[in-house]
Amino acid sequence: MKVTETNLKGCYVIEPLFFKDNRGCFLLEYNKKEFEEKTGFKGDFVLGNQSTSQYGVVRGLHLQRGEFAQAKLVRVVKGKILDVAVDARKGSETFGKVFSVELSAENNKQLFVPRGFLHGFSVLEDDTIVSYKCDNYYQPEAEDGVLFDDKDLNIDWKIPSDKITLSEKDTVLKTFASFNK
Repeated sequence: MKVTETNLKGCYVIEPLFFKDNRGCFLLEYNKKEFEEKTGFKGDFVLGNQSTSQYGVVRGLHLQRGEFAQAKLVRVVKGKILDVAVDARKGSETFGKVFSVELSAENNKQLFVPRGFLHGFSVLEDDTIVSYKCDNYYQPEAEDGVLFDDKDLNIDWKIPSDKITLSEKDTVLKTFASFNK
């Protein structure tokens, strides 16, 4: 597994081992020991989630606050997304900085998003399936987030604005400035 730290401290792009021959292919999706050695992450993933979405869907930017904070390991099973992480850890040297990477079933890349980060993604192909592991259980009362089109973050989601589809809850999130008050 190849692990590359992004411009955000503690956030990594993971390129798992992938083997292909005349029978098909094999992907070593996760190896806890190697992952810990290369990232320093000592947690356990306790929750697995999967979503299916159409082109133009933007999910995020979300996080869980306090004791319910979650680290995530995100991958695409089918299709393609632009995966986005924002360092929301006050006092971090990369606070307020954004990282994005294209994850697809073709490139097999994964993104490790540490606790204290906002996370979201835009769907770049129809029928995209995203799967992610979390190191903590979901608690609705701890959920928080920032508007996808926050002016301070200025994220290019790689989708024309007239083609973006949001959930109702994602239309009423905070600005990054008010989120941090």
